[in-house]
Amino acid sequence: MTTPLRRLTELRRALPVTAAAMFVVALTVPVWRIAFEAPQYPDGLLVTLYAYPRLGGDFAEVQALNHYVGFYYPDPVFVDPNYTVHPDAIAAPEWILGPVVFLAVAAAGVFVALAPTERKLRLGLLGQLVGATVAFVGTFAIVQYRLHQAGHALGEDAPVVGVAEFTPPLLGGYRIANISGVAWFGPGGYLAGAGFLLLVVAYLLRGSRLTAGEAAAALRRRVSRDSPEDDDRGDAGTGV
Repeated sequence: MTTPLRRLTELRRALPVTAAAMFVVALTVPVWRIAFEAPQYPDGLLVTLYAYPRLGGDFAEVQALNHYVGFYYPDPVFVDPNYTVHPDAIAAPEWILGPVVFLAVAAAGVFVALAPTERKLRLGLLGQLVGATVAFVGTFAIVQYRLHQAGHALGEDAPVVGVAEFTPPLLGGYRIANISGVAWFGPGGYLAGAGFLLLVVAYLLRGSRLTAGEAAAALRRRVSRDSPEDDDRGDAGTGV
C-alpha cells in the first residue's frame, strides 16, 4: 500500500506543489518590466511592475516622460499605489486582484496534490491546468486591454501635441515621439511561466506513479551510460 508521504513524492503530485511555491514567490518580485530609452536619459530607464499596485525602478522619471505625451500610469481605484495618480489616468481596479489569482492557483496546486483517490487526482490535475490557463490568459488579455485604453486616452493638455494614439504591447517594443520602450517578463513573470509549465508536465504524468527520486535515479543512469569517460575506460581495457 502506498503511504501518503510516498504519494507526495510522485511527480504528478510534487510538481503542482512546487508550482504553488513558485506562484507565491512570484508575488514578492516584479512580474513585468519595461526598459525605456529617451534623449534625456542616455543610460536608459527601467520600470518594474508587481502583481499588485506597486511600481519599482525609475518609475518617477518615466512618469515625468509620459506626462509630455499624456500617457499615465493606471489608477487602481481602491488602493493608493506608490506613485501619484493623474486625474486623467484610466481606471484599472482589477489590479488589486493579482495576488488573488496567484494565491488561488497556488492553493489549487496543494489541494490537487493531496487528492485521496486516483480519479480525483486526475480530475484535479485537469481542472487546475484549465483554471490556470483561463486565469493567466485572462490576466494577459485584461492587461493588454488596459494598455490599449491608456494609449488611446492621451491627455489633451500634454505639452507635446500631435502624438498619435497607440497600443503598447504587453511583450515587445514600441515607440512614441522620441521615447522607445521594450516590455518583457520580470522575475515574477518567469516564475509564473515556469510554474505553469510544471502544471502541464504534471498533467501529462497524470497516469504515472513515477517519483522524484526514481526520475533522478533514471537520469543519473542515463547520464552515466552516455558518459564519454565510460567509453574511454572501455577502450583502455581492451587495449585499443
